[in-house]
Order: sequence, then structure tokens, then C-alpha cells
Amino acid sequence: MSAQEITLNIAVNLGRLARWVGEGKTARVGQFIAETDYYLGELDRAPRGEKFEKTFVSFKGHYKKLKQNAKLDDVWAEEALTWSNILVHRAKFA
Repeated sequence: MSAQEITLNIAVNLGRLARWVGEGKTARVGQFIAETDYYLGELDRAPRGEKFEKTFVSFKGHYKKLKQNAKLDDVWAEEALTWSNILVHRAKFA
């Protein structure tokens, strides 16, 4: 998979997570966090575009904080959705 495809997979997962958390349906959050972790590892090893690096580094820091935040509330969902949108728009540079 290319860095662009991996980035879009992460974005889709974050969008799903945001929707489910916003609806209070948290049963599958762990599954999609684990899948996103896998994709993040793949993206870390994949060749990436120079224009994407700043976004990638910033995302990794924010994602780490999201994972550590056990309070799955609307604020959590909003941040996940924000990063989903950012990654969709920046994937072309991955």
C-alpha cells in the first residue's frame, strides 16, 4: 500500500471512531484503534512525501494523546473528526 492509501485508511477509521463516540457507541473503538495503530506503523515505515512530514509528525503526537484519553466524549470525537479531515486533504502529499 502507498503512503497515500494508508493515510486515507487512517482518516476513514478516525471518521468512524468520531461518529461512534459521538453517538455513544463505543463497543468497537478498541478494534479500530488497534487497526489504526497498525496503519500508523505501516505509514511510519512507508516512503512519504516531504510536504507531508510536518502533518505526519503533528498527527502522531495528537493521536497518542487521543489514545491516552479514556474519556470518549464529544471533545474526543471532534478531535478525531478534525484529524480525519486533515488527513484526507493532506493525503495527496503523503
